[in-house]
This record gives sequence, structure tokens and C-alpha cells, in this order.
Amino acid sequence: MKAEHTILLLCEVLAVSPSGYYDWQRRCAVPGLRAAQDQKLTQEIHAIHQRSRRTYGSPRILMELRKQGKRHGRNRIARLMSEEGLCGRQRRRYRVQTTDSNHDHPIAPNRLSEAAAPTAPNQTWVADITYIRIGQSWLYLAAILDLYSRRIVGWAMSERIDTPLVLEALRMALLHRNAPADLLFHSDRGVQYASADFRAALARAGLISSMSRKANCYDNAYIESFWSTLKLELVYRRDFQKPQEARSEIFDYIETFYNRQRAHSALGCLSPVDFELQNN
Repeated sequence: MKAEHTILLLCEVLAVSPSGYYDWQRRCAVPGLRAAQDQKLTQEIHAIHQRSRRTYGSPRILMELRKQGKRHGRNRIARLMSEEGLCGRQRRRYRVQTTDSNHDHPIAPNRLSEAAAPTAPNQTWVADITYIRIGQSWLYLAAILDLYSRRIVGWAMSERIDTPLVLEALRMALLHRNAPADLLFHSDRGVQYASADFRAALARAGLISSMSRKANCYDNAYIESFWSTLKLELVYRRDFQKPQEARSEIFDYIETFYNRQRAHSALGCLSPVDFELQNN
């Protein structure tokens, strides 16, 4: 009603002091310091969330901010993310069934269970196969993970789950990594890894074979964890209809995002590539 009456009269009628009214008007016109900080922090959270391909929750965003020398509480980060409708990808129970261990090929002992934790790259590799739905069919993905840095050092895709698939993943790993002769190569008991051709390839490279116990997925938990991450952050968010779509996006996820950008909780929130560079 200030267009009809003076401010002094209105304050007198409403029992409000003029100074109190003007102070309230000033506070409303200019955001408080905390509100301004929250606004800036929210913009930074949005930027990190986008760079993470909308996969990071508050713990990883907190770590990214701390890398930049900023100190904020996790509850504050979580509150701002909730207000903005931002969230990480929630992990769910996942287990693949791609292992055919009903064969007569030799089985290597589980040397991984007795081995010391790796202290550098190219001491222990773990390998496995998973599948991705493509319309009404499947695309199979074989990968090899360096246990020291969690880096995917070799991988291959095929519409057939056979020995050439795992041989191609091994070929890539050997091409790009300086694998010593005593490197421990761990896999499940699948016929692909136990085949004569694959055992011969390991022998030519001087790698030592190790295999999980029968029907025990926990012996290869590290690569199983990678499958879970890949499915959660990429595959479950897509509806692949053509193999080439999946091949292109999986290549981008592994080589651009997972190996080089994604903060890994077991590596002090460094990416696998950064962890190797920092520690070697």
C-alpha cells in the first residue's frame, strides 16, 4: 500500500519501525553470504555432475571439490544436490552367467588367492566376459583389468562368446603394456580361458595362469565390480538396437571416461591412468 500511503504511516499502523522495514527490504534485495555461496557451489556441483556423465553422487563430488582445494561438508553437498534433483547411479545386485566350466581342458590353480597385493602396474591382470543386450540378441565383451590401478588394459567385443574373443583382448593388453614374463593372469574356469589356444598364448607371453575356484565368483571380484560399474553407468541407461551403437559407446566409456576420468574410490578418487602416473 505504499503507493497510497507513506512508509512512515504504514509502519506506525503496523507497529513496525521504519529502520526495521528498510533493513528487511535490503536483506530481501541482496542474497545473504551463505545463499550466495550455495548458489556458486551449486553451479560447481552441476559442472562436476555433468563431467561425470551424471554418475557421481555426493561422496565423489565432495572428493572432486577437495581436489580443487575446496572444503565443504558432505551433508551440504547432498542437500544442494537434492534441491537440484541431482543424484548418482545407485548400485544394485548384478551377476553375469557366462562361464562354461563343463570341459576337459586343464584347470590352473588359484594363485591369486596366495599372491601379494600388486605394488606396480603389470604384476597381476584379471579377466572375464560379460554380455550386453542388443535388441533381441547379445554382444559379448571380454576385458582384462590391471589389479594395481584397476585400469582396463585390454578388451574386445564379439557376437560370439568363444576363444578368439578372449585372445583379442589379450592381444590388445600385450600390445599396449610392457608385460613381464612372471605376470599373473587370473580368470574363471571358462572354456575360453582353458582352451589350448589361449593357454598357448599365455605361454608364449610368459604369463602365469591362475583360475578361480569352481562356482566361486568372489575369486574374481575385481573384474565383476567393473562389470557392475559399466552396466550401472552405461548399459542400463541405454537401449542398444545395433551392435555398432554399443561398440562405439563402450569404447568411449572405457577409454575416455573409465580409464582416464572417472574417480575410483579404491584409488583415492583418482582415475586409473592418473593413479599410475602419480605412483610410478
